[in-house]
Amino acid sequence: MAVATTLNLPSLSSSSSLSHHTPSLQTPLSISSKTLPKSHFPHFLSLPNPHKPLFLSSASASKSPISDFFSDDDYLDERLREECGVVGIYGDPEASRLCYLALHALQHRGQEGAGIVAVNENVLQSITGVGLVSEVFNQTKLDQLPGDSAIGHVRYSTAGSSMLKNVQPFVAGYRFGSVGVAHNGNLVNYRSLRAKLEDTGSIFNTSSDTEVVLHLIAISKHRPFLLRIVDACEQLEGAYSMVFITEDKLVAVRDPFGFRPLVMGRRSNGAVVFASETCALDLIEATYEREVFPGEVLVVDKNGIQSLCLMAHPKPKSCIFEHIYFALPNSVVFGRSVYESRRAFGEILATEAPVDCDVVIAVPDSGVVAALGYAAKAGVAFQQGLIRSHYVGRTFIEPSQKIRDFGVKLKLSPVRAVLEGKRVVVVDDSIVRGTTSSKIVRLLKEAGAKEVHMRIASPPIIASCYYGVDTPSSEELISNRMSVEEIREFIGSDSLAFLPFDSLKKLLGSDSPNFCYACFSGNYPVEPREIKVKRVGDFVDDGLNGSLESIDGGWVQANRNQNLDNNLTVEKVGGL
Repeated sequence: MAVATTLNLPSLSSSSSLSHHTPSLQTPLSISSKTLPKSHFPHFLSLPNPHKPLFLSSASASKSPISDFFSDDDYLDERLREECGVVGIYGDPEASRLCYLALHALQHRGQEGAGIVAVNENVLQSITGVGLVSEVFNQTKLDQLPGDSAIGHVRYSTAGSSMLKNVQPFVAGYRFGSVGVAHNGNLVNYRSLRAKLEDTGSIFNTSSDTEVVLHLIAISKHRPFLLRIVDACEQLEGAYSMVFITEDKLVAVRDPFGFRPLVMGRRSNGAVVFASETCALDLIEATYEREVFPGEVLVVDKNGIQSLCLMAHPKPKSCIFEHIYFALPNSVVFGRSVYESRRAFGEILATEAPVDCDVVIAVPDSGVVAALGYAAKAGVAFQQGLIRSHYVGRTFIEPSQKIRDFGVKLKLSPVRAVLEGKRVVVVDDSIVRGTTSSKIVRLLKEAGAKEVHMRIASPPIIASCYYGVDTPSSEELISNRMSVEEIREFIGSDSLAFLPFDSLKKLLGSDSPNFCYACFSGNYPVEPREIKVKRVGDFVDDGLNGSLESIDGGWVQANRNQNLDNNLTVEKVGGL
């Protein structure tokens, strides 16, 4: 289902026509005396020397003692969710169609909803819907979105349930016109901001934290739209990479820590493009220019591009999991090739956690590049031992007779010719709850694998993310509850090794302080002050601890006396 919305916009300038000349970088606005320096991250450093790995083995695999208690669709629930993806285009007559294509490239970042807002003759026109990009949009709908500028969004819901009204971009009217916004991230002070706004009369239509931003823009005392954005962002805490659109402007904003990625590119006709990943730029033939810097506001209009330093921060804290799992391998994220990162992770595992083996395979798709690195370093052939089905979603008909590991078997099929009688190294990007890993190990052994050695291309995940990634509560994270040996016994592998945390940081070299490792260490750059539980009825088994009366619209306040890293029983504030 898709919804089309049209809002009339009063003119915010003397001319509503869009300029097609190549925007030029202008002097920063007068409210800031300096622009952000252009500082690109250096290229990848050489691999560090081997250190003691997180590596344990056993002469024989132990059968998982409790794996049969988990549901068969655990594979569909265990993977960390890819937050959301945003795109913005200014100065191209095919803006909405290019936006549609860019959202296709970002589909891996969110599969529950998609939307596009386009501007044509002082009107913001919006179409949003639940489902994949190809399910929401068709030729008829794109014909309803003419104009030279547009923004788009693909969504995975972590704040707000998966209903149509929460699908972005959001469009709202205020005193001086209308504005559309698409947001990737999470505001850790969302609940307190919303409460203050509701106390002063604001009415909310969604359960999304992004709506708070629109309210803050609307109540700002400043007249220029840019100053309203600055005023709003100064009140936000947490992660946000956002694109805004008005009748004559496209604005990109990134939080001072730079948690979530946002890049800028340009098409051959001068059109400016913003996107969550460079893979979106590649698809629409836009040339990558640079990142939107942490704490930067970029304004694109008929006069060119203006850059403003919103709030400088000496050390960015970019999400390391973009390189481990979320981003596509063909993207450049935070100035680094994702492909080269993952290949290097595999090489480190081969160096620090070697094992005699006959074949190296990957858990597709996110483990493939790390497995290639492991195989090359170990001098062992990489083969496709697991085949992933790309056509299985959450809606399938289960057989009347119970089939063990049904959900995993739907997604992954072992290749007996590759596995039978072999000592197998299987590389995956991470272990979250451990239930899927145990079923994969059992699947491989049932296909004839003589030994199964798990290699994980990330350090153990011990803490929830509060910056826009949908991770389980800490008590559900197996590495927060078990040692490496206990996890090995639980999943039933012959050996298990994680990417050592120290080796990861050494690989990053001088850039290491610029990344967020909260999910590995429990040390949060921005302390989470609000904990989220999902609305009753939205999902099953939220791990809610306490009475239902304690829920206020699906939210509860964090217990400030409780260690956030120590077995929380309520889930984090989510984001988009």
